Amino acid sequence: MKLRLALLASVCLGLPLAAHAQPVTGPYVSLGLGTNIMDSQSYNYAINASQSGRFIFRPDYAGVVGLGYGLGNGVRIEIDGNYYRNTVKKQNDNQIGNNTRMHGGVVTYGAMANLMYDIPVGLPIEPYFGGGVGYQEQQFEHLVNGYGDNYSGTAGSFAYDLIAGVSYPIAAVPGLSLTAEYRFMQLTARRKYLDAPGGDLINVGQSANSTLLIGARYALFTPPPPMAPAPAPTPVAAPAPAPARTYLVFFDWNKSNLTPRATQIVSEAAADSQRVQTTTIDVSGYTDTSGTPAYNDKLSMRRAQTVAAQLVADGVAKSEIEIHAYGETHLLVPTGPGVREPQNRRVEIVLK
Repeated sequence: MKLRLALLASVCLGLPLAAHAQPVTGPYVSLGLGTNIMDSQSYNYAINASQSGRFIFRPDYAGVVGLGYGLGNGVRIEIDGNYYRNTVKKQNDNQIGNNTRMHGGVVTYGAMANLMYDIPVGLPIEPYFGGGVGYQEQQFEHLVNGYGDNYSGTAGSFAYDLIAGVSYPIAAVPGLSLTAEYRFMQLTARRKYLDAPGGDLINVGQSANSTLLIGARYALFTPPPPMAPAPAPTPVAAPAPAPARTYLVFFDWNKSNLTPRATQIVSEAAADSQRVQTTTIDVSGYTDTSGTPAYNDKLSMRRAQTVAAQLVADGVAKSEIEIHAYGETHLLVPTGPGVREPQNRRVEIVLK
């Protein structure tokens, strides 16, 4: 009795938690196999109520199949069909005596409508609770004692049950869970059976059954697990801009015309500007320190214009060229005034 009360209390306490469950959604089937422990059953004779006693039973096998539907909010509705068998062990009777050995079996079968609650606890296993009502038939299959009594027949009764169990999902098979379950079921009505060969009837009291089951539950039409998101593409760094390329064109003293070697260098610069992504070509003219600064400014401009004209002749768009004249400033080789340094008489072509 204490076990039944504890189970009932567990079901009641589990109700507030059921809203947080993550149960089966949609239809499912279940199967459980195990053993049934039947409590002793009291009886008395219909024609002689003073004769009474109890039947004592041994545990035997049990099976339960179910068809259910998960509502997706922690609630499952389940219709179960059960088949329990027990063997009779002995009879205690107030007239023929106690511990009378018997043989024969009792079969209990029927259907139950149950309401179940799955409760997530953050562990690999998920507990559940439930209960319901239904109708059961109980058949006495010739319970025979050594005094010639032979009790037999089939009678039905309203029944209720309480359920507690745990499930363990199998990740490799979506929708499949292994289950371990305890069920308590009580047949509430008194039932009548025949005692042959005398033809007397006996009234049998309520029948209580404790069932332990190991089984499986399979959710039908389980959607496949979501695919893992594709990895984000590895960002590709923008290519670094190509370094500026510089070409040096040298001039004779006090000259702005191109030498053959200078013409060759300008042609190379023009060709290279077509192969690389060039947006601007800087053409900057310089002089040495001989001559006056004003004269040198004009000479450096004439040198830069000569090189720019040759670049255009070699296929470079005039719009890409920027001309600068720096006179005797920015010396490549530092010197004093009035020095004719060949390295300073130059034009720099810079591809950008």
